[in-house]
Amino acid sequence: MRKIAEKLTFGLPIALAAFACCSPANAQQQPPPLSVKPLNGGVYWTQGGAGGNTGIIVGKDGVIVVDAKTTPASAKEMLAEIAKITPKPVTTVILTHSDGDHVNGLAAFPAGLTIISQENCKKEMEASANSRNPAPQDRLPTKTVATKENVTINGVKLTLLHYAPAHTSGDLMVYLPEQKIVFTGDIIATNQPYTLIHAEKHGSSEGWIQTVKGLTSLNADSYVPGHGDLQTKAQVQERLARVQARRDEIKKLVAQGKSLDQIKEALGEKDTPAAPGAPQFPSYTTVVYNELTKKS
Repeated sequence: MRKIAEKLTFGLPIALAAFACCSPANAQQQPPPLSVKPLNGGVYWTQGGAGGNTGIIVGKDGVIVVDAKTTPASAKEMLAEIAKITPKPVTTVILTHSDGDHVNGLAAFPAGLTIISQENCKKEMEASANSRNPAPQDRLPTKTVATKENVTINGVKLTLLHYAPAHTSGDLMVYLPEQKIVFTGDIIATNQPYTLIHAEKHGSSEGWIQTVKGLTSLNADSYVPGHGDLQTKAQVQERLARVQARRDEIKKLVAQGKSLDQIKEALGEKDTPAAPGAPQFPSYTTVVYNELTKKS
């Protein structure tokens, strides 16, 4: 599949939509307790707390954190858990994408960190400055990646990967080849039946398929999703097949001249209103339909 590449311009309208997931009403909902779970080779992951799952990678001289939670309070809770694991300082944060539930907790992290993201993620964070819930503008990425970069941080070998605009325009996967672990961000989120594509942030269903094909080609056993439970490669492959089949169904119905409402009816899909205070994102079917018919 061809690689998707486009020159993006970010502005306030995108920023408002991009960070809506962290609205005060949504943040007030009581999150589940934070729990830290070991993987292997000094790698841990967390579930619970306010925001997405996070990664903790203990290196020789310091700690690498993958994603930063939604709120300063939840980030502080995570940092306290890290202190129970090791006295080594957090030196680096890697962001998988710009959604507020993965970056806004940066406000609680110490200054002077190395913060790594995909280059479009940084642009989206900058564009959020005048939004209702901006990313911390004093904690913007200090290093960006375009497509792929092999790095060694605190003695830990990492491969940082961006295949194409997918969940957002600035997704970045974190692959640990020696531990055979991948942190996927919201490319994989088990709370979604198919996947959530942020069209307002130039995400792409075609790019999502390209990205997950890339992830399943890695020599990895454990995939830490942005939300939900730890996944095996077989589970990621099953999700890829299911999402791709759904996209093919939608494409076939679009070719028959069906409207979006007719396609939803044919697929047995019903629109479900978002919870009070939560953003209402278009369904996967809507995103694919708009892509295929070039509607915004």
